[in-house]
Amino acid sequence: MSTAAERMRMALDLSELAEAVMRENLRRQHPDATPLALEALLTEWFATRPGAEHGDAEGRPIDPSRFG
Repeated sequence: MSTAAERMRMALDLSELAEAVMRENLRRQHPDATPLALEALLTEWFATRPGAEHGDAEGRPIDPSRFG
């Protein structure tokens, strides 16, 4: 059985892998995009992907633009 720290590390590793896969997917979809444009596309995807409309956690929705 794994410890809480091991499970957290695994979750973070999977999250990093998912981001890398999506980044590569966007790179294939937009082969002429600059690195800056790809970052903007990735940021947009994170904000609008299915399930992210109100954030990734249960509770009261917040406006993420407050933090940018």
